[in-house]
Amino acid sequence: MRFGIWEIVVVVLLLIILFGHSKIPGMMKNLASGINVFKKEMKKGDDKKPAAKQGEKVPTKPAPKKAAKPRAKKVAKK
Repeated sequence: MRFGIWEIVVVVLLLIILFGHSKIPGMMKNLASGINVFKKEMKKGDDKKPAAKQGEKVPTKPAPKKAAKPRAKKVAKK
């Protein structure tokens, strides 16, 4: 469904009436900063994962082995 010019005008007027002209720029700034943070996090996630070619398995690191806890020696009573 496509929006015509009159539908867009009505929506903009309703936004101005509901929120006032002073709050709309702040809302848009917050929205833009949220989108930028989302994009940065998506790029970080792409950097962490190694790129695999189609049909190729991505090598994984084995789980680290847990070190055995030293046992206390029992002392025989006399």
